[in-house]
This record gives sequence, C-alpha cells and structure tokens, in this order.
Amino acid sequence: MTGYPPGCAFFDGRFCAIEDARISVLDWGFLRSDATYDVVHVWKGRFFRLDRHLDRFFASAETLKLAVPHSRDAVAAILAECVRRSGLEDAYVEMVITRGVSPTFSRDPRDAVNRFFAFAIPFGWILRPQEREAGLAVAVARTQRIGAASVDPTVKNYHWLDLVMGLYEAYDKGAGTVVLPDDAGNVTEGPGFNIFAVRDGRVATPAAGVLHGITRLSALELLAEAGIATETRAVPLNELRAADEIFATSTAGGIMPVTSLDGSPVGDGRPGPVTRDLIAAYWAAHARPDWSTAVADLPATEPTG
Repeated sequence: MTGYPPGCAFFDGRFCAIEDARISVLDWGFLRSDATYDVVHVWKGRFFRLDRHLDRFFASAETLKLAVPHSRDAVAAILAECVRRSGLEDAYVEMVITRGVSPTFSRDPRDAVNRFFAFAIPFGWILRPQEREAGLAVAVARTQRIGAASVDPTVKNYHWLDLVMGLYEAYDKGAGTVVLPDDAGNVTEGPGFNIFAVRDGRVATPAAGVLHGITRLSALELLAEAGIATETRAVPLNELRAADEIFATSTAGGIMPVTSLDGSPVGDGRPGPVTRDLIAAYWAAHARPDWSTAVADLPATEPTG
C-alpha cells in the first residue's frame, strides 16, 4: 500500500487527511495537465513571501481562464488552516486550480466546473542542508525546454514531460538533476528550479523561457542589497560551463550550490563565496517582517460544506 505524508488538505470545501483528497480520473487537470498551482513554504511557523505566491497564483489562473472560487484573503486563510491542522512548523503548502469536469462530459473547456484544492505536507528539499557542501551534480540535457510561444513558462504548470525526459538523461550521465536548453542554445531552467551563473563576481540568470520563481526573485533582491552586479538576460550554455559558480533557486531548498556540471567541477568543486553569502542571507530573510507572515497571524477558516 502506498503511504501518505502527514499533513492536511482542503478539498470540496472541507479539511481532510491527505489520503482523502482525491480528484476524478475525468478531471482535465489529470487528463490534460489543464491546471495551475503554486507552492509557498512555511519555515519555523512563518509563511515566506506569501503575498508574492498569491499574486502569481491568481495571475496564472486568470491567464488560463480558470476561476478561483475563493477570494485572495480566503485562500490565505485556507492555507494557514491547512498548516495549523497539520501541526507542521516547516511545511510545503500547495494551492491548485484545475479545469475540473464537465457535468455533461463535453469536450468544451468552458463547460467544465473548475476545482480548487490545497494541502500542507512536510517541507521538501531538492538539496538538503547537510548536502549543501557537496552541492548539486547537474547535467545539461539534449532535450529542449517547451518553447515559451507554446506554453507560457511564467504560468506555473504541470507540463513537465520535457523536464522528466531531461532527468533521465541526467541519471544516465550519473548526475542528480538537469537543466534544459532552448532552441537557441541558451540555458532555461531545471525541474522546479531556476539557474544562476557567477563569473568574475557578476551574476546572470535567464530572463526568458523560465518561470519567474519567487526564490529567484528573492535571490535577485538580496544580491542587489549586497551590491552585487546581477543581470537577467540570455545565458548561453558556454557561459554556464565557464562560470566560477553556479547556483539554483527553488522553494524546495532555497539557494542551492551547483558544484558539478556535466561531470566537471564548477570552480573548485565547492560552493563559492557569492553562493555561500547568498545562502546565509536567504535563510536570515525568513525572519524579515516584510517577507514573512506568521501562520498564527492569519485568520482561521471553517469548512464551507
């Protein structure tokens, strides 16, 4: 029997155990990846950059013509209640809106009844704190990222087959994860993370063809506060390969050093000074009142029936 992590879900207007939160096999979110979602984390009882995640979630839903059946404040309250009921101090908190199911099984997406749900489970890591010194071993895939003209990467989505195939390429090369190029030979992103290159003390990260991650945003703002020159622009693969440091950013782990690229060490094979300082600044920022919100400060909500 498949186990479930501890946590709490909000589904069909009620809070429930994770294992009781299930969608129909006819939901277009399952059948066609017709959905959007967002993930915010809670660290030591505080949501990190909740407002930014809510901004992106509602903007993504609007772009995809999905109707969230709750107000922004109500969604925040639902997320907080999921965390409270889970009893977790550090949590991974997801909100999802799917196209849903048409009552008449029509193929017209306008007939579908959109479905919202949310859940809180223990915090998940791409790279655990005890693994930071070793860093990520990354491969560059032959598989190209889905073009932005086809699927807007700034809308968080479940179109991951290119990323999954890239992961298998990485595993075949002995790497743990992957970054995908675009059709012009520029780096885009990896499965669940953005990528940054550091060369001669200057930092660059792809501007296009990528999700505008909230951790990416936090890194850009923290680098600016530290007075480090940073650019968002096209980053050719050969520039990534020549970098003194590479790091990845994700809600699932924060700032993560990349110490190996295609089997070769990045720099001296250890996290570099820019990356180390940014890691420290990022985790310290979790206590900033302008960037974090205590779960206890958000209103309680009750099942709606």
